[in-house]
Amino acid sequence: MATTMRKLSRLATTARAAASFSTSATTATSRRPINFQTVLFGSRSSTYSCAPHSHCFSTLDKATHGNLSYSSVASAARELHDKDLPHSNSNYAPKDVVLYQYQACPFCNKVKAFLEYHDIPYKIVEVNPMNKKEIKWSDYKKVPILMVDGEQMVDSSDIIDKMFQRMHPDSVSENEETQKWRGWVDNHLVHVLSPNIYRSPSEAIESFDYITSHGNFSFTERLVAKYGGAAAMYFVSKKLKKRHNIINEREALYKAAETWMDALNGRQYLGGSEPNLADLAVFGVLRPIRYLKSGKDMVENTRIGEWFTRMENEMKPNRGTSFQEA
Repeated sequence: MATTMRKLSRLATTARAAASFSTSATTATSRRPINFQTVLFGSRSSTYSCAPHSHCFSTLDKATHGNLSYSSVASAARELHDKDLPHSNSNYAPKDVVLYQYQACPFCNKVKAFLEYHDIPYKIVEVNPMNKKEIKWSDYKKVPILMVDGEQMVDSSDIIDKMFQRMHPDSVSENEETQKWRGWVDNHLVHVLSPNIYRSPSEAIESFDYITSHGNFSFTERLVAKYGGAAAMYFVSKKLKKRHNIINEREALYKAAETWMDALNGRQYLGGSEPNLADLAVFGVLRPIRYLKSGKDMVENTRIGEWFTRMENEMKPNRGTSFQEA
């Protein structure tokens, strides 16, 4: 173990040095008030949370210094870590975890999938998307927000990265495959959802019926959101189709599902015998639509159903509680 640790330390140091020569993609942050488009599935362009978002994942650039490839060094270090180091920090057990969310938000569901897979109990505060009074205490006016023992974490991917690092403090990095597919979720998969769930007036009403039934709305807000929001998003979805070059909504959804299944290449999960962060991201984003018409059609017309069921079975029931703040 001591020899392995020394090797890992040297590899990590070298990888960090090589990384200084690389560049990474960033997405500019913009602040806009919430509208119906972000009440469900946060479908704005370059949006990775249920409001504009400041962090994105893309496939790592390969930086080379002499004959040294950063990606190969990181992969080698990861192999040593996976082989010889503990896979989790059993001592990490946060005492108070609170998730501020919209029930139907795909990015909130990414965080929930991570927490539930790792059996981390959490409380839920359902945020009213009209006035967001539940998060007025925070300078960050978006969801998800995760409070962990009094510390605020924001941005779905950043939240997951920080929690994962605390559970795996000796890990060097994810492998490129995992990073690639986490980026695919945020940059492609989420953009396919809105044109599908608001494809027709009836599907738009179905979606907003789900939102208003599970979200934090007053009676009046519920009526306004259900019918006004459904009508608005039906027309917005047509613009989203054009923006993201989608010709046929269902074909785009089916293609995305099949692309993911091709990535598994016969494996139970992208992580092999156990889900990894990319599996959790895809599952989390798709979970809110699974039992809407679009999600049912996706399962009936692609190979994704068995994988999705396996992922559902991997989730541990949340042992926390739901509550609303005054």
